[in-house]
Amino acid sequence: MRAAILHEHGSTPRFGEFDEPAAGPGRVVVDVEAAALHHLDLHKATGTFYTGPPPLPSVVGTDGVGRLADGRRVYFDVIVQPFGAMAERALADADALFDVPDDLDAAVAAALSNTALGAWLALSWRSDLEPGETVLVLGATGAVGGVAVQAAKLLGAGRVVAAARGSERLTGLLDRGADAIVALDSAADLTAALREAAGGPIDVTIDTLWGEPAVAAMHAAGRGSRHLQVGQIADLDITLPAPTLRSVSLDVRGFSVAHPPVDVKRDAHRRLVEHARRGDIVLDVERIPLADVGSTWERQRAAAGGPKLVLIPHD
Repeated sequence: MRAAILHEHGSTPRFGEFDEPAAGPGRVVVDVEAAALHHLDLHKATGTFYTGPPPLPSVVGTDGVGRLADGRRVYFDVIVQPFGAMAERALADADALFDVPDDLDAAVAAALSNTALGAWLALSWRSDLEPGETVLVLGATGAVGGVAVQAAKLLGAGRVVAAARGSERLTGLLDRGADAIVALDSAADLTAALREAAGGPIDVTIDTLWGEPAVAAMHAAGRGSRHLQVGQIADLDITLPAPTLRSVSLDVRGFSVAHPPVDVKRDAHRRLVEHARRGDIVLDVERIPLADVGSTWERQRAAAGGPKLVLIPHD
């Protein structure tokens, strides 16, 4: 079968032929319709991710949408190595499948997976968001951030601030739930700009960036604020003065979409699908042939924001 194959840790996967997966006890073969590309895929491919290095060679891809032999349409995110999602067929855990309605576009369904699910669960399951609170989204023009802006309002936030590099995409978030925007690359005093946009204390921050923007957000946080560390696009490390945490009893929380129990994830996925079908959550996707995985991988590595990149295995 055709697949995106990792031959060396840290390298770019190459399009080629790979062995077919075979179903077994607790394992099902999925005929893949679409697989979204995530920063998580890049981290895993380095061989240094905390889950351990993938075998070589192996098919990349954390999750996808497709059909089982009986016609059931599913989302899967627990793969059986070395058969990842970016292939014509993948091997998945039979007990960790979520149903996907037939009328939902395959690329949108794939984009609702790790990306949208992570944004939703960071807010609904990990942040302790209370109705009326103010939410800041750092990296709001990225795929996770764009969903987080919309999800925050659906989950009861009183005010949502979207922060990212200045662009038409950032401005467009004012039509998708953001009450204010902050251009990170033009703010002379980022902490002051975030405070002004929030119009008061920030209660919850969804942070896909880390680095200097994270420190500025912490300085703008209100008492008892929760800072959700979701990604590290801007930088891997920060220098954080201890009083920043103590002065407002700031709570810094890590979040990974892999950690919520499967029943929690399944319920969140169901709600996301309902919102997407109603148009409450809009996702920008770009459909790309699987054969172009190499150039697409490099685009994801550049972390330039924009639509969610979704690979399509079948012509």
